[in-house]
Amino acid sequence: MGPDAARDARRAFRVEKQARAQALTEWRHIDLRPLEQAARDAHRSVGEVLPTILSQLGFDKRLTETQIQKVWLQAVDPVVAAHAQPVGLRNRTLFVTVDSNLWLSEIVRYHRHELLERLQNAIGKDQLAKISYRLG
Repeated sequence: MGPDAARDARRAFRVEKQARAQALTEWRHIDLRPLEQAARDAHRSVGEVLPTILSQLGFDKRLTETQIQKVWLQAVDPVVAAHAQPVGLRNRTLFVTVDSNLWLSEIVRYHRHELLERLQNAIGKDQLAKISYRLG
């Protein structure tokens, strides 16, 4: 059997399978193909399913936020860290809450560039583009 004959046989099988599924759908008055497909997909290995699940849960973002928390405590002066805490990361922007206007002014004036460089060196420039400070 040549490659063209094999391709034609596969095509004929698909057409026959689709016709059979269509006839069953009309006879049952319900399309069970999505349920049947889900049942077939339910038997996949953990290695096939896990990356999709972790992506849907935003695990990579949460992992980055956890890394930022650890790096923050190591990279930032303890006096500054006592008054400013990272609260979230969105669209490569780290949001930091500062406890007073005095410290907000101090950090923005004197430590802003230094903190950004340290965090970018620790977690990567592709993960962090800027830091936004907020009073909170």
